[in-house]
Amino acid sequence: MDAETPSTASGSVSLLVGRAETGLALAFEHIPRSAKRLLAGPPLVRDGQTLDLDMQVLVRFSERRGEPTLEELGAEGARRRIEQNVRLVGGKPIAGVAERDLSLAEGELAGRIFEPAAGPSGAGIVFFHGGGWVTGNLDTHAQPCRALALHSGASVISVDYRLAPEAPFPAAVDDALRAFRDVAARAGEFGIDPSRIAVAGDSAGGHLAAVTAQQALRDGGPAPAYQALIYPAVRFGAKTHSRTLFGEGFLLTSESMDWYEAQFLQGADREDVRVSPLLAGELAGVAPALIVTAGFDPLRDEAEEYANRLAEAGVPTTLRRFPGLVHGFINMYGISPASRLALAEIGGAIRSALASS
Repeated sequence: MDAETPSTASGSVSLLVGRAETGLALAFEHIPRSAKRLLAGPPLVRDGQTLDLDMQVLVRFSERRGEPTLEELGAEGARRRIEQNVRLVGGKPIAGVAERDLSLAEGELAGRIFEPAAGPSGAGIVFFHGGGWVTGNLDTHAQPCRALALHSGASVISVDYRLAPEAPFPAAVDDALRAFRDVAARAGEFGIDPSRIAVAGDSAGGHLAAVTAQQALRDGGPAPAYQALIYPAVRFGAKTHSRTLFGEGFLLTSESMDWYEAQFLQGADREDVRVSPLLAGELAGVAPALIVTAGFDPLRDEAEEYANRLAEAGVPTTLRRFPGLVHGFINMYGISPASRLALAEIGGAIRSALASS
């Protein structure tokens, strides 16, 4: 299968590079594995992990594009860039999922519900998108929500919370809790069992889901039945091994994390548990959790520390590391079989948890 001639491999690599801006996912479908390896270079091993080949190609592609920094782009430029990147790697909309827009929190927040066309199970997932609290929207994370709806059988309600720097902390945190409470209060309207609602999110959205689970419990409920945190940010300014090891060269950099933090916090206290939920003094009683990490992610270690703290507090917790993947992998559905399998696994775990809740 991989015995292409050098000329064939080189031609395939040229095809990938030449068509990337107009359809990276489509090009990937026609590139043999040996050609991808030629483009990516030797296998990259770090911290005992080997970077997935598709991830390595994407990292090399990103390096070659020579994109401006977030400081140069500003918030609006950063938003346009993530929208463009998602179009390149997200893939065609997944079939078998119905979706429609809706309003949340008395019309103050927009949302979108994704339902398996075969019929939802009665469970619900309130989903918060990633993007550093500055970028991302209902469209950038539509594909992961489709995948979660398909594989979990649940109705997924994605929340368009306010973004920094226009609306800094605690705006996104407040919006997330309001959205969850609204879905819980209107569960019947959405065909959802109020006792079977999870919160979920990736990166900044994982942070919002974690904080929502904590706050809902502290406020006396209603509280989610489950939380699925996908490479969440849970400790601002953490000086972990993974932040040092993967802070450059794997899409999410230390420099970009500092920029996102500055836009979001604007002087707020990093030690506030709504900023750094890892620092919460008491975690007993919060929703059972699935913590998902990527091996080549600066946020890996803080998320895994949070999983350990939850488990130590007696919270049923599953930690799942995908060792060959990078931060943001759920948005790479169109180019990465490993990402598609990961989303299927995450959806299946949520299906099982909410079936027994």
